[in-house]
Amino acid sequence: MLSVLRVHLPSDIPIVGCELTPYVLLRRPDKSLSTEDVPESAPVDGHFLRYKWYRIQSDKKVAVCSVHPSEQATLQCLGCVKAKIPVAKSYHCSPKCFSDAWQHHRVLHDRAASAVSENGNEEEELFGRFNSSGSGVVNTALSGSLSSSTLTNGSAPLYPQTVTQRSGGVTWIEVGRSKTYTPSADDIGHVLKFECVVVDAETKLLVGHVNTILTSCVIPAPSPSPRRLIPVSGVDMVGNVDSDDRVSSGTFTVLSYNILADVYASSEFYSYCPSWALSWQYRRQNLLREIVGYRADIVCLQEVQSDHFEEFFAPELDKHGYEALYKKKTSEVYGGNINTIDGCATFFRRDRFSNVKKYEVEFNKAAQSLTEALVPSTQKKTALNRLVKDNVALIAVLEAKFSNQGGDNLGKRQLLSVANTHINVPQELKDVKLWQVHTLLKGLEKIAASADIPMLVCGDFNSVPGSAPHSLLAMGKVDLLHPDLLIDPLGILRPPGKLAHQLLLVSAYSSFARMGAGRGLEQQKRRLDSTTNEPLFTNCTRDFIGTLDYIFYTADSLTVESLLELLDEDSLRKDTALPSPEWSSDHIALLAEFRCKPRPRR
Repeated sequence: MLSVLRVHLPSDIPIVGCELTPYVLLRRPDKSLSTEDVPESAPVDGHFLRYKWYRIQSDKKVAVCSVHPSEQATLQCLGCVKAKIPVAKSYHCSPKCFSDAWQHHRVLHDRAASAVSENGNEEEELFGRFNSSGSGVVNTALSGSLSSSTLTNGSAPLYPQTVTQRSGGVTWIEVGRSKTYTPSADDIGHVLKFECVVVDAETKLLVGHVNTILTSCVIPAPSPSPRRLIPVSGVDMVGNVDSDDRVSSGTFTVLSYNILADVYASSEFYSYCPSWALSWQYRRQNLLREIVGYRADIVCLQEVQSDHFEEFFAPELDKHGYEALYKKKTSEVYGGNINTIDGCATFFRRDRFSNVKKYEVEFNKAAQSLTEALVPSTQKKTALNRLVKDNVALIAVLEAKFSNQGGDNLGKRQLLSVANTHINVPQELKDVKLWQVHTLLKGLEKIAASADIPMLVCGDFNSVPGSAPHSLLAMGKVDLLHPDLLIDPLGILRPPGKLAHQLLLVSAYSSFARMGAGRGLEQQKRRLDSTTNEPLFTNCTRDFIGTLDYIFYTADSLTVESLLELLDEDSLRKDTALPSPEWSSDHIALLAEFRCKPRPRR
């Protein structure tokens, strides 16, 4: 007979908007073990599983700390109330919590005051981008009891509410009858209960005992303060990342983001991040909310697991109008589950671009060709062990569906090449990292030679500003005396003079340093390294803080119109590294708005 052996949740802290999927282990009639569902529509040996979710109902008003959402709030910032900042951001669990968070919290006050003085009430624009329903703006201190006469989980009513009295005077409200449940704003501050039981398909009577799980109190999904889009002309456009204006102006935006694959997001490496905030069920929703909120025309993601691409990102971003391209890393070195291999994913808005051609770069294949041509047969195995790292690049040639509004360009196709890569090589293998970047650039040069086409090179290069790979990208060559060239046991970098290209690439974020004065620009300039004009950091963990991610563009064919503001250490809460409850990767997203330069008349 069908029986339930074990039931548990990956995390006992439920978060608004993040689907709860219990693990249910079954023993089937043939004695085999299974985690597959047995619905009423497909019973096994005359039995099926019935699920129910309940919420404990209480008249007690609950407020949750904005810094530590698993803690109940004990004080409220009245300055936030006066400034009409979303109320959920005003609560703190202790005076120490409020004091420690003040440097970050003060930014909310400053922005609210600035928005009111310049534009009237801009509360929704400043704070609303990531605050979709149930993201922490509504809490039980304000919402009271049930807000509807029908039971909902998501947007569609499911069935009338059912109230069940339990022993001890505790009242439970039935909120769901499926295996999964997504907490809503009405659940904040309340405990949930999951029930699973075997039911006789003919009599509808329960068979065996009811398996139950109690969760901790539901908490709101933390939402970071939105990042502004800063025009490099010096005019500060707070919160404007919408695509409506770009359609008429002929510009487009590109996002590059290493989202931290779940296979790498272990509590061993990120022990400072709460386990619930490190879980994929939470991070995927938080990442999606952030990515969609930027409304970029082109999205380049790194560290996207193949199973997560197929099952989550591709279908979810399709709902928002994106077409998807993907290149999985090769698996000659990787020894884990083949489905969890990560890779590079490029998405583009199908109303703004169409895909003309897709190129895939496998550095392992390039390593095979290199060793065949240059390395003696006795050293080939050693050479391949050093060079083969499974890294890839994805190059998409897109055609714009919008006009650049240049008189000379009317009727001409506007193509764009977008390269997306992750150069994930151990720091001690400087020669391999430089060789991979050089190999990618040589491939891009071939594309450039075949067509008059603007180019973007995006990704996580695992190379800090001033390193040899960064110099090659940004300067077009590597200084012959660069210290990175001293590490070359295979001779693959010789002669050093060959390490050059003709693509005229410029780092988008260096535009901040080249622009004049302006309130937004001056702040961003302080977040750049004065030597390299690159961001002070794009990767921030307890063990490392520095810049590894870039968006390069061909300066002879593209101009930068605006950039997504950089974070600084003050933008992160005190003693916080990434990932965190607010930011779900150890990298930050980069975004640039571009315009194609008019083509010269021939």
